[in-house]
Amino acid sequence: MESGVGNNNKRVIKGTVAPGFESVQVLYERNMNNLAEEYSQLCVYHKGEKVVDLWAQGEDTNEFSADSLINVFSSGKSLESIALATLVDKGLLRFDEKIARYWPEFGAHGKAELTIADLMRHEAGLANFTTSIEPADLQTENLKQNKVGSIVERQPLGYPGDGTQSREYHAVSRGWVVNEIFRRVDPFGRTLGEFLQQDINEPLGVEARVGLGKDELSRVHKVRHRGFAFELLESLKPKFLGRRVPHSMFRLLSRILRILPKARKRMTRGAPVPYTGMDGILFFNEESVALGETPSANTKSSARTLAKIAAMMSAGGHFSGHEYLGQGAWDAMHAHPTEELMGGAIPTRFTQGGVNQFLESSDSSSVLEQDFNTGREGFFGWMGLGGSIFQWNPKLDIGFGFTVTELHVLDFLNERGKVYQAQVMGCIREMEKQQHAPRG
Repeated sequence: MESGVGNNNKRVIKGTVAPGFESVQVLYERNMNNLAEEYSQLCVYHKGEKVVDLWAQGEDTNEFSADSLINVFSSGKSLESIALATLVDKGLLRFDEKIARYWPEFGAHGKAELTIADLMRHEAGLANFTTSIEPADLQTENLKQNKVGSIVERQPLGYPGDGTQSREYHAVSRGWVVNEIFRRVDPFGRTLGEFLQQDINEPLGVEARVGLGKDELSRVHKVRHRGFAFELLESLKPKFLGRRVPHSMFRLLSRILRILPKARKRMTRGAPVPYTGMDGILFFNEESVALGETPSANTKSSARTLAKIAAMMSAGGHFSGHEYLGQGAWDAMHAHPTEELMGGAIPTRFTQGGVNQFLESSDSSSVLEQDFNTGREGFFGWMGLGGSIFQWNPKLDIGFGFTVTELHVLDFLNERGKVYQAQVMGCIREMEKQQHAPRG
């Protein structure tokens, strides 16, 4: 099924879906027509085959395509997990080992007992640094001069609230620390950005970029957001009057009142901004940031890339006859998911390798837990601020990628993209049902 039909918001939906997945396209077109959207990409693999490949662009422009690069924010965190798992695969690293074993200087200022798993589960007490990072220090050549590593070494533990160890979202910092560990353990001394380019992008034929060259900046489509006021005002409208955000005011306020008080109480007070000069979310559009390596928040990718890598992961680390990750390392990366409230509010199940496991909720589950999991049961991975999703479902063999340029920052649980995950699973189950139906 192909599409190229314009809509009232001056968007053109392009791409294809395989037979059986037509309802995904119908849903995608409806949302792009009716929600506050700029451009987006949606790509899904099932059993190694691309079954959904859709994108939306402006009616009068070809500046955006299925291969345009978009900042996917925290969706890049799962690439960190894959990178470390490849070191596990080579016998060079263990998730349950202390970080200081691989990086002795890291152990200073009370950090000697922290393990790789502590960091990957966001339990390392390094959610906020005591100093901002200069964007230029994150460029590959400067990382190798230990400009960021020396800052990490000086960081003290910063557990919030009552001082006990807890799960606090290392939104930007996790990738900085992972990169320093990776380049010290990797036999070639590569940064995470270099590893992705050589060991994932080139053999798999994808583009998950952490740290761009100046000649590549023009391929990145900048993100934008219309602000909290716009989202709140839109949420006041009922759906029949054309509400352009997924949630009503009641749903938003209910969620905000559950999350923000606990998060504010537990976050480190007075912490400086991650980057020198950072003045908000759109700082990630800056050239100086794009040139540097911040895997946790500044990966540039497309939905096609995310879905293909996710397809490799859903198949146990294999794709088209090539092994990217051995079974033992794949198992270790997904092992020991532990339940803990992120920031005291959001119910997460991070594995020792740093990906979240989404489970089926029960009737006794909290509203947040149901909203977080229902519709993406069986998936592993994570998602990014404002909308992107990078996840895989080993049981159903699904690789899923969703990217957006219009950030919905109040959609904390990325339910805007979750509806496509649920629709895809529904299509697969319906096809399986028909395949097993008695014929007569």
